[in-house]
Amino acid sequence: MEDLNAGRMRTHRITMTDRNVCNINGVCDVLSFDVAEVLLETEQGMLMIKGNDLHVSRLMLDKGEVDVDGKIDSLTYSEGAGYGAKGESLFARLFK
Repeated sequence: MEDLNAGRMRTHRITMTDRNVCNINGVCDVLSFDVAEVLLETEQGMLMIKGNDLHVSRLMLDKGEVDVDGKIDSLTYSEGAGYGAKGESLFARLFK
């Protein structure tokens, strides 16, 4: 069966409730996560979520949805072209 969503960008939306729950749509990939930081590739670029006691509570990449729980301190976007443009892995760039 043909995928009707192939090649079409998803809507990117963030909904945050009380800095404790963040629902994110338009996610392409989860690059890394731990209790202090979650790094997502979204339709609008890389999104870094920083905070304390962070958990990825729901992950549905087929729908492009991620829920993050914990104390959220910041959301920071960067352009996606900078990541992987040199052909290096994420870990190679982190540990230079």
